[in-house]
Amino acid sequence: MDNLEDILDVLNNNGIILYPTDTIWGLGCRSDRKDAVEKIFKLKKREKSKPLSVLVSSLSMLHETVLDVHPRIETLLLYHTKPLTLIYKKAKNIQPPLADQSGSLGVRLTSEPFCKKIIDALGVPLVSTSANLSGNPYPKNFKEINMELIEKVDYVVKYRQTELTVSEPSVIAKFNKEGDLDFLRT
Repeated sequence: MDNLEDILDVLNNNGIILYPTDTIWGLGCRSDRKDAVEKIFKLKKREKSKPLSVLVSSLSMLHETVLDVHPRIETLLLYHTKPLTLIYKKAKNIQPPLADQSGSLGVRLTSEPFCKKIIDALGVPLVSTSANLSGNPYPKNFKEINMELIEKVDYVVKYRQTELTVSEPSVIAKFNKEGDLDFLRT
């Protein structure tokens, strides 16, 4: 079983973890460590023009992470049936390349207890990007993760590795000028 202290030690020392989320397996690091974020871009071979998203563990952390949280967000998050990543126009305390050049950032309130435990212990959002090389299909479970990624991360979480359930990425949406949701991925 995974020791939370070992995971935190890796993350607090600019390390990258491979971990299960409430959707698919992801690569993660502290959102406030630019060096670690840069390592994820390099590891995934991802262009910096394609920002990463973060996971938060609570609505209060969401409010600490972005400006202008839509007043209906709590209702939306309570009733949406699939994990939902929302693109917010302005991040707080998060700089490029994690946020894009305009300052927008994708944020998901995770429902996964293991992720929540890590995020709560860190006290900052956890970067979450699919565990695949850029341009390749996302892994539907741990067995589909590219060995190159597994070998290059600093810690591979053991929790849920043996699950064979097929997972899918989150729904992605953003609020338009009228205050309605535009779905970018369903």
